[in-house]
Amino acid sequence: MNMIVTPASPATPNGTTRPQVRIVIVGHVDHGKSTLVGRLLHETGSLPDGKLEMLKAVSARRGMPFEWSFLLDALQTERDQGITIDTTQIRFRTNSRDIVLIDAPGHAEFLRNMITGASQADGAVLIIDALEGVRDQTRRHGYLLHLLGVKQVAVVVNKMDRVDFSAERFKEISDEISAHLQGLGVTPTAVIPISARDGDGVAERTDRIGWYKGPTVVEALDRLEPARPLEALALRLPVQAIYKFDDRRIVAGRIESGSLIAGDEIVIMPAGKIAKIKTVESWPVTPVAGRQGAGRSVGITLDRELFIERGDIVAHVGSAPRETRRLRARIFWLHDKPLAKGDQLLVRCGPKESRATVVAIEKAVDPGELSSVENKAIGRNHVGEIDISLSSPIAADPYTENPRTGRLVIEVSGRIAGGGLVLSVDAGQRAVPVDIVPVESALRPDERSARYRHNGAVVWLTGLPASGKSTLAKALERRLFTNGGSPILLDGDTLRAGLNNDLGFSAADRSENIRRLAEVATHLARNGHIAIVAAVSPAREDRATARRIADTAFREIHVATPAEVCEDRDPKGHYKKARAGALASFTGIGNDYEAPQAAELVIDTSARTVADAADEIERMLKTTGVLFDELVDLAANI
Repeated sequence: MNMIVTPASPATPNGTTRPQVRIVIVGHVDHGKSTLVGRLLHETGSLPDGKLEMLKAVSARRGMPFEWSFLLDALQTERDQGITIDTTQIRFRTNSRDIVLIDAPGHAEFLRNMITGASQADGAVLIIDALEGVRDQTRRHGYLLHLLGVKQVAVVVNKMDRVDFSAERFKEISDEISAHLQGLGVTPTAVIPISARDGDGVAERTDRIGWYKGPTVVEALDRLEPARPLEALALRLPVQAIYKFDDRRIVAGRIESGSLIAGDEIVIMPAGKIAKIKTVESWPVTPVAGRQGAGRSVGITLDRELFIERGDIVAHVGSAPRETRRLRARIFWLHDKPLAKGDQLLVRCGPKESRATVVAIEKAVDPGELSSVENKAIGRNHVGEIDISLSSPIAADPYTENPRTGRLVIEVSGRIAGGGLVLSVDAGQRAVPVDIVPVESALRPDERSARYRHNGAVVWLTGLPASGKSTLAKALERRLFTNGGSPILLDGDTLRAGLNNDLGFSAADRSENIRRLAEVATHLARNGHIAIVAAVSPAREDRATARRIADTAFREIHVATPAEVCEDRDPKGHYKKARAGALASFTGIGNDYEAPQAAELVIDTSARTVADAADEIERMLKTTGVLFDELVDLAANI
């Protein structure tokens, strides 16, 4: 899709600036998109003088009826000759809006353009043939609009002349498409019956649609709201390059949102280093004074030397994007080979790229199906929500917060294979003052694994109180240590007596308790140790947070001993106290325990010995790549 520079909207008579709205028009082949666009240009007075009459005369000389779609063919020819009208981005004006209409040729081509950031749509027109009705591709287009975060959709039911302007047929189509879009969370701003060829419903209500009381197409477009101005969003300046001129080190890039000026305190993400903008550079005049806003390509110098890389994002302190190694995204897949859990990819957010692994796939469906059946892989031209683990940290925003830094592109073997929207970002490192410099270990992970004969891991044992978590944890710790490994036990109660003794048992305190446990365990795992965590951790969401923090090092074991067995054991007397009302918020009595749904291992200690259970844990650690053969083949000693 060709991009053209968007001039500032002209001022209205009262001195205010007319809002500009970018609309994408989509629909099934031959449902009348080109005819509608041609008619809109005519009805809004957007055609060059004499163009319509000339085309009608040409059609008459050739002995063929005039078609409104001829206008686009003629304008395409003129554009090729150097006239500044782009048929992929067509401009016209309503009473209160400047409209940029983006014509999308088909759903796959449409998405390829949209996901690479070639255009940003504030709203959409979805066109349907009244005779053919809602087709699979119509539903697919609706899903794509949902995928791309377009919430304002005007539905146009075209060619009503082919169904004798039947109100019943219109209602049937309106009900079907409205139900489909609402199921996706998109409520149509209007569903409009029209005949683009004859003009009914485009700019005026004619007698033939006298039963229809809603807006015309032009009125519906006039009511669409423009997106929040990019200047009003938080500063996002992705770094394109770093240049060295004389004694200046200039960080260059395009301001995607927000604005900046010399003296601003900024943070470089994902590193989280803070500095102040010393000067703002430009070409050929430099430095430049005044605030620079979204759309400007600038260079900045800083008041201190920082290590900065291409793809880093410059933001203001206090409103920075999140640093993360884990993303959740809604994507459209274009590759011939289906995308499956465990696949290796290259993910790019703006100029930043990282190798990535798909760790989970949900809601993988064919958007053309009315009743979507979820699959375990995402096929070509299908959509899904995926969790991605990144090999290196990036800075990103959820799409709803900033559409400029909330899109991603996926590559396979150097070609675009898919892309979509960032739904959520697992927050990682916060901005740290420049004086705080984290120190890495002097030992490499491979040095530790060579000595211990295992990789670092977080082995998380969860289950009801008295289910046997601590017993199993101590047995596993002894066995791994005896065999030359480096296990470290992190018992939930033990850490509550020290590190977490400031926390109570409210939901918020329980969550913070688990977060701290996960952070400590992950630090140990990254330094080659096997952190064995024994903690009730009753909330599924809290354990999911722990898994996100530990990432690929996480191994969850559900100690699924029945509640009655746990209460019968009651080694600490907690169940007895809870039954007597002396121990509030006790999991298993006062609080519900949310069992894992996809733990790496499930063990019931009521029906097996400790040694037997430890054997099974070792086998799991071996098959999931934590333990090496030489370690697990040694005789058990517990």
